[in-house]
Amino acid sequence: MYYHNMESRDIGVNLATEQYLMNAKNFDEPLLLFYYQDPCIIVGRNQNTLEEINQDYVTDHHIAVTRRLSGGGAVFDDLGNLSFSFVVDRNDDRFGDFKAFTAPIVTALKDMGATGVTVSGRNDILVDGKKFSGNAMYVKDDKMFSHGTLMLDVDQSVVAHALNVPADKMASKGIKSVRSRVTNLKPYLDSQYQSLTVPEFRDLLIKKVFGVSDLAAIQDKQYRLTEKDRMAIQDLVDQYYHNWDWVYGKSPEFTVKRRQHFPFGTIDARLLVKNGRLTHVTFFGDFFGEKDANDLAERLVGTRYEALSLEKVLKTVNVNDYFSGMDQARLVQFLL
Repeated sequence: MYYHNMESRDIGVNLATEQYLMNAKNFDEPLLLFYYQDPCIIVGRNQNTLEEINQDYVTDHHIAVTRRLSGGGAVFDDLGNLSFSFVVDRNDDRFGDFKAFTAPIVTALKDMGATGVTVSGRNDILVDGKKFSGNAMYVKDDKMFSHGTLMLDVDQSVVAHALNVPADKMASKGIKSVRSRVTNLKPYLDSQYQSLTVPEFRDLLIKKVFGVSDLAAIQDKQYRLTEKDRMAIQDLVDQYYHNWDWVYGKSPEFTVKRRQHFPFGTIDARLLVKNGRLTHVTFFGDFFGEKDANDLAERLVGTRYEALSLEKVLKTVNVNDYFSGMDQARLVQFLL
């Protein structure tokens, strides 16, 4: 087995590295990857991004958002989480067998004192019945990877805000995340390991998985990126993980209902969003306006369902003409 420790703290770069090493490199043994990153949300391939995240909170707290290649639910990561990935040749019998792929990690964690660790349900790893790891798989051609999270010391107070979306906000055909009782792993480790930083935790895991006491003993097993690799990875970052169309535009068709009472009247907006863009907009309500609100609705069709794009369109009109007493900023906030 080979291994690679990613240097970047950008989730987009790290997911692109995983994708590149699976698709472009042919290793004669399995490859084990480790990476951790700044605060971010990673939604599953088949999810509606806007349905999974609290956009206002995410924006205000500078939390990166991206979409991964694999399925499953949305997860929040920060620098207290360690992610791992096994890249292997495809074997149809192994797809979905999370227990087999996570076995080396589970064994190492038990050896570190977390004796209550078990693989449970479809794709979770639990400790004393609480989830600290979610896992997912992806297959392309003759290669596949199985990747997962390890919540060593994640700020769980953020999770409830960043991934909390009101149930009545929108309805879509996307796969919804299932919230479970979660916990950090650190309190379950032996006392000698509870002060480990994430890099120290990662290195200890590597040594236990490889059965060595010093990383120097397996330096020939560590893969290091070349400049050519880095250039190819950046291309994937631009094409996928930092690309609005991939992160938001790949979301399934969904509808949004927004209704709010303002001092000047009530507005009820019905929005249909496909590929991240408004495809139909209708306004109802008891508001007043000199101009027909349906004309404004037609102007919004084709716009990305995000603040910057809505602001750009609304700058070309006088919002007060359609909703007497309304301004641009408040209308954008209402629509989102």
